[in-house]
Amino acid sequence: MTSPPRARRAFWSDIRFLIGITLVILSIAGVWLIVSSARETTPILQADRTIAQGEALVSDDFRVVEVSLGAVSESYLAPQDLQPGMVAARTLADGELLPTTATGDAQSARTTSIVVESSVGIPESVTVGTALELWFAPPVEDGEGFEAPRILVANVVVASIPEVDGMLAQQSAALELVIDRSDVADVLAAITSGAALSVVPLGTSS
Repeated sequence: MTSPPRARRAFWSDIRFLIGITLVILSIAGVWLIVSSARETTPILQADRTIAQGEALVSDDFRVVEVSLGAVSESYLAPQDLQPGMVAARTLADGELLPTTATGDAQSARTTSIVVESSVGIPESVTVGTALELWFAPPVEDGEGFEAPRILVANVVVASIPEVDGMLAQQSAALELVIDRSDVADVLAAITSGAALSVVPLGTSS
């Protein structure tokens, strides 16, 4: 007797096998790409100190670090992205990576800085970058004393605390403050009128 002919394998089963092999290859390639991209680093600027809002951004205030940020690396500045005229649009903490959203143009900035003298000293908690309220007490008409203190500018930021040379250095109460340009006239008027100025860290005035 002749044996019956062997049944041929269905064509669709071969296609399913090839699809399975393709999926395995794609999966391996995807894992390889993920691992490879995770190993790639990008040079990014990192603040070497606290930089107050409105300060000029210069290379000396940053160090270059190699970080793995993937697609979001475009949201941070590399060394070659730092251009003359850039200022901090907000306060940058020491060690913070420099995001593009924290930079601005000095010519279009709405803020400037001004030095004021606090009549009651400077709280120990106040450092560069601290947000403050600026209070003032106008002098009374007869020159004997001051009126009740009230808020002059509700939100300013410490740009620097100037150092004074000599024996009176510890008694200095001067502060360089970043303020909105629209508030400059009021602050200068308070200074020239002889008003007593003082600063209060935000959240502690009550």
